[in-house]
Amino acid sequence: MSNVIFHAHPSRRLQGQLRVASDKSISHRSVILGSVANGKTRIENLLEGEDVLASIRAFQRMGVNIVQNIEERGPVYIIDGVGLNGLHAPGQHLYLGNSGTAFRLIAGLLASQQFASTLTGDDSLSKRPMSRIIEPLVQMGAIIHSADGTPPLSIEPGGELAGITFHPPVASAQVKSAVLLAGLKASGETRIIESVPTRDHTERMLAGFGYPISVTGTEVRLEGGHALTATHVDVPADLSSAAFFIVAALIVPDSRLQLNDVGINPRRSGILDILKRMGADIEIENTRWQGGEEVADLVVTTSELNGCEIHGGDVALAIDEIPVICIAAAAAKGITTIHGAEELRVKESDRIRAVAEGLSRLGIEVVEREDGMTIRGGEFRSAEIDSHADHRIAMAFSVAGMVAKGDVRIMNCRNVATSFPNYIEMANQSGMQITLE
Repeated sequence: MSNVIFHAHPSRRLQGQLRVASDKSISHRSVILGSVANGKTRIENLLEGEDVLASIRAFQRMGVNIVQNIEERGPVYIIDGVGLNGLHAPGQHLYLGNSGTAFRLIAGLLASQQFASTLTGDDSLSKRPMSRIIEPLVQMGAIIHSADGTPPLSIEPGGELAGITFHPPVASAQVKSAVLLAGLKASGETRIIESVPTRDHTERMLAGFGYPISVTGTEVRLEGGHALTATHVDVPADLSSAAFFIVAALIVPDSRLQLNDVGINPRRSGILDILKRMGADIEIENTRWQGGEEVADLVVTTSELNGCEIHGGDVALAIDEIPVICIAAAAAKGITTIHGAEELRVKESDRIRAVAEGLSRLGIEVVEREDGMTIRGGEFRSAEIDSHADHRIAMAFSVAGMVAKGDVRIMNCRNVATSFPNYIEMANQSGMQITLE
């Protein structure tokens, strides 16, 4: 299955309206918090990708009843929460597939439990750094073992955790969230002070589940010992998934595409700011609030893009979208320079290396650096690209294929199903031309 191949063909225009895949970050957190809340949580529009399903299976193995009901609007998930003290020893390793989010957040939650657990993942996840969560969790009193700072990770029961003041050395919402979830059962206050703001879905959702939490700028504080109360979650469409359609509509001639119900959380919307600096015509319409998150419809029209400077502060607010932003940069006039993106080297693949390598094969002039790259805009030629089994690399280069001089063949695309199970179907519905081998 690993050698699923996308063939991306030149496209004429994109048009119509779409609701892209639901938000993966919010879907994970709704499952995690619903499982340890008191009462029944109802989740609509949950992303049914492989990553989120791995989270569901993990909590089912720890005794949480999670069922899917088919209703008129579509599948609805009901979670019968067991409270913060109601999880049971899983009896087997918790396999979390390709999901770094599930792995780090669940590790934080399990660090305070009075049973042993071992978290594992696939080959890609098993190379990703976990010392960044192990170190603060151990400071709090957790007993965690890892051979080399990567999965598998074993957690032993110990005494009560104690809150800490933590300054994350890397900008990572997953690390912040792991510490916050450990703090739910810790004694005293857990305090996190970030140097740059990162995604705040965990903070918003903890408040939505009734847990007292204080957020001031980039400082987050919570006291351990309170409870979560079940709630209703309606997951918005994922801006990270919408990003591929946004860039495609910007660079394919004569396009006008409306993307509905997209979450535009200001800690996530860096891609919109970056693309607008490049000259993108993106209208934000029908802005509204949905479950504590700002949601809107995005209307995207073909635009003449120009290169720009992208710095670390931009990257922190668009970390998952940088690969497809690089496609926009390669299709733009002039030079785009990206700095402060070294975190991309420890994602599902080394995304700096993968993007630079792919752009070079497409005939684009690119200079790779440790923390980013410089891209000179040009024309894409036909090429074969290795996605390195990274879903965002695969989808980004499928967008490049829309304006290439011939077909772009993208290898190792199976993991697209982790975040966007029906990507090809929806892409072709919009006017993109992708076939599957």
